[in-house]
Amino acid sequence: MESPKISPLPQDDAAVLEDSGCSLVLHNDDIHTFDYVIKALVDICRITYAQAEQCTILVHCHGKCTIKHGSYDDLLPMHTALIDKQLTSEIVR
Repeated sequence: MESPKISPLPQDDAAVLEDSGCSLVLHNDDIHTFDYVIKALVDICRITYAQAEQCTILVHCHGKCTIKHGSYDDLLPMHTALIDKQLTSEIVR
């Protein structure tokens, strides 16, 4: 049986894969309510209410939670908006 031939990714595709390797992480604080954080995640990160609720529980229990994956350029406006809401987030490569 002949093994499949795998061709390398073109340089442009490799750059896209590399660029999307970032994560937006939300950190716990003792200041904001669950409802405040859920609303911020729904409004800013465009996730469902149920997803935002799960994220807030994970943040509360584990101290942090990855909210979104994507390119740095896509995540930066969300990170900035969360910071503007006084929430603690970071973009991790």
